[in-house]
Order: sequence, then structure tokens, then C-alpha cells
Amino acid sequence: MVRRGGGRWAVLCLAMLMLAGCGERAAEGNPRFASTGELPEKLGKDGTTILVGDPRAKLTVHLYEDPRCPYCGEFETTGGAGALREAVLTRRATAGYTFASFLDDRLGGSGSKKAVNALRAALEEGRFVEYHEVLYANQPEESDDGYTTAALLDLADEVEGLRGPAFDTAVKTMKYRSFVTASEKAYERAGGAEEPDGPGTPAAVINGRRIPVQYGDVLLSGTAFADLLEQIFHNTWHWEKGIA
Repeated sequence: MVRRGGGRWAVLCLAMLMLAGCGERAAEGNPRFASTGELPEKLGKDGTTILVGDPRAKLTVHLYEDPRCPYCGEFETTGGAGALREAVLTRRATAGYTFASFLDDRLGGSGSKKAVNALRAALEEGRFVEYHEVLYANQPEESDDGYTTAALLDLADEVEGLRGPAFDTAVKTMKYRSFVTASEKAYERAGGAEEPDGPGTPAAVINGRRIPVQYGDVLLSGTAFADLLEQIFHNTWHWEKGIA
């Protein structure tokens, strides 16, 4: 939903999305991050946001995802994530990730929680970026609680240097359970009073302004999201202030 006083903001967002050509979809799958070793990745000061990229970048794109969410999978594999990766690699943007796990409660199972724990463990090994991509490239069906401990360890074999006693133990014992719980609560708080259960996934906040839910499809279009990031990069002040 549009925030209070969002009429002018909605007009601005719509104008930018029209410039971005949001009806188009990227035909190709998203490329993987290149030279990931050059990208800093760390846990943010809030304790729940995983940050990737140059902290001095002009754009900050904060994403909310649930590992079991098929729309998050679409964003990461064929949607806007490719444009975000390029912006991060060229130091035009920093990407932040807050992970929800509400689909476990809604659908049953524990796959989201286990995946979020494993992602946190991968961050500890300096392999978050690569592992995050591998998980979404191999995302099970939403109704299938497929992120089991065994599956998460098998997928980790695809990331060079990730498997080892520390990572394996963290995955098997749910070492970062408190991080999983805190991240879900952070996601719920992001919805504010109007959306107490959270803003839905995927959701994106760019330089403090969230893309309204009614324009959420821009996240699923590689072309549209790339153009939107370009428009915001060159009109940052207008985007942040909501001025059309």
C-alpha cells in the first residue's frame, strides 16, 4: 500500500516506471555475480541485514525475501536481480537482504528457516553471494519443503570453499536460529502499521523509498528494473523526496 501522503509519491513512481518500460520481461536468465571476491559482504549494524557491495555507492537497494517464495525466485533468476548485480559490481549500488521465513508457518515445514540459517552461515565463510544465488537457482516448489538440511549441504558443494566443519555444523545445528527469528521480526516491522505481517516478498526499498506493492511487477522484469535503477541513479533527490 502507498504510504501516508503518497499521492504525489505514487505519481512519481508511476512516471519512473513508465520510463522504465515495465511491461517488458527479460528473455534471458540472470548472469551470476562475476569476481565475487572483490565484493565486500557483511552483517549490517542492525544485525539482520546482509550487505553486499561498496558502502559508498550512490544507491542502496534493500530487499526483503523469503527463500521459499516463488516470486523471489523469479526476481533472482529471470527478473531484476541481474540489473542489481550489475549495479553492485560497478559500485553504483549496494544490495541489502533481510530474510523472512513466514512461509514455513503458512505452508508447514521449516525450509525457509533452515535456508536463512544456512545463508547466515555462508556469510560467516565469506560465501554469501555465491550461496544465495545457488539456493535460488535450485529453489524447490513453494509447497515442497525442499530446503532440508541434506539439500542445503549438497547445494553448498556448488560453492567453492564453502563446505567445511564450521559451515556444516552451523547448518546441522541451526546455529543462527536467533538470526532467523530476528530477521523475520525485522521483515514484519518493515510493513509498518498498515502491513503488520510484513510488506510481502519480494519487496524493495531504494534509498529509503519502497516500491509500492501495486508496482511490484517491476521487480520481475529485468529490463524494467534496470531502467528504474538508472532513472533513480540520475534523479536520486527526486526519488528520495517523492517529487514528480
